[in-house]
Amino acid sequence: MQYADIVIAILGAFALAWAADALTGRRGLFATSLVSGVAAIAGWFLAVRVFAVSTTDGFTWVGWSLAASALALATFFLFRSKR
Repeated sequence: MQYADIVIAILGAFALAWAADALTGRRGLFATSLVSGVAAIAGWFLAVRVFAVSTTDGFTWVGWSLAASALALATFFLFRSKR
């Protein structure tokens, strides 16, 4: 399984988006998936390119990616419009 870490990161980001959407009253899975996916890519970028704490071959960046996704989802639901 050469790309297992990438698959785990994608499924983890989608699972976080689904859980956040379910916990907040199902307002739109597409928006939460978009926020979660972009934040997961940003988490990978921070772990691999900026801070160099991991390489793409390891699994450490997956944790960074999911942490960034969770943080972005929390801020998304904190600052979104509540019409």
